[in-house]
Amino acid sequence: MPKIAATAVLFSLLTTAQAFAVGDPAKGELLYNRCSSCHAIIKDGEVLVKGGITGPNLYGVVGRVAGSEYDYRNGSERLPIGMFTDDMIRAGQEGLVWTEENIAAYSQDPVGFIKEYLNDETARPNMSVKLKKGADDIAAYLATFSTQ
Repeated sequence: MPKIAATAVLFSLLTTAQAFAVGDPAKGELLYNRCSSCHAIIKDGEVLVKGGITGPNLYGVVGRVAGSEYDYRNGSERLPIGMFTDDMIRAGQEGLVWTEENIAAYSQDPVGFIKEYLNDETARPNMSVKLKKGADDIAAYLATFSTQ
């Protein structure tokens, strides 16, 4: 195999491994306080992890269609209706389903992620906080609260 081809294969394998890097749920639990100022984790009315009232419930977020969480779409005493942009709902309607990988990518740059996903420079999510470290770990922690 020529050197250039071998180098290309090795580079491809390394970048693929990085794209599917798995976070550490235990580390994510310790870092979750960054998220809890806006988000709670609530299952069937039971608060599993206390949090703020300005973001959607993150219970079962892995595997969920973006913008489809009940309170997010319909409002509740926890989340007043109309406080969210339609861009996250639109992303869900265009096929965005939350995975550990895209939760981590979104958490690192929410505005950039939604602009790119929707191919729309005017698109904006409500979250603008960028996580510089630990996004993979937080995504792995959220995956422990799966509905599946």
